[in-house]
Amino acid sequence: MNGKIILNLAISLDGYIADEDGGYDWIVGDGNSTLNTETKWNYEEFLQDIDVVVMGKKCYDQGFHKDFAQKEVYIATSKEIDDYDNYHFIGGDIVKIISDLRNKGKKIFLFGGGGVIDNFLKADVIDEYIIGIIPTILGKGRPLFLGDNPKIDLNLQFYAVEDGVIIMKYSKRNK
Repeated sequence: MNGKIILNLAISLDGYIADEDGGYDWIVGDGNSTLNTETKWNYEEFLQDIDVVVMGKKCYDQGFHKDFAQKEVYIATSKEIDDYDNYHFIGGDIVKIISDLRNKGKKIFLFGGGGVIDNFLKADVIDEYIIGIIPTILGKGRPLFLGDNPKIDLNLQFYAVEDGVIIMKYSKRNK
């Protein structure tokens, strides 16, 4: 059983994962189905195969952890918070902890936010990138890529278009 660390999220055309207040109500299609592909991305099927969800404290504070009540959820935080139920609060090296879970065969969903994802990106441990590009230019907000990243070559594995949203799945190229 091969574990994976999978980044799966939506971005605006100009690279933001949330507006300045963390809002995401802009994550919708344009309603135009003329370019839709026959193949579709199925988020529910994706989730069925996931063992662990990783998010930052801001995502936790927004209540996103409640969407994953049946999964193990790891929350990156600088605060000392006791674990409860399936929620694990990590103040240390979350990349090492999550990489160890991957090495034990776990499939891990990097949910967000940008600061947490940045640690995984800089460590070059993300196995798959599933990015939905939303037909919106936000102009400002919370960026996906914070800069100073390593060069990572990818292979396109899948794409789908639905109502102006383009979903692309990439895996790391073999070196």
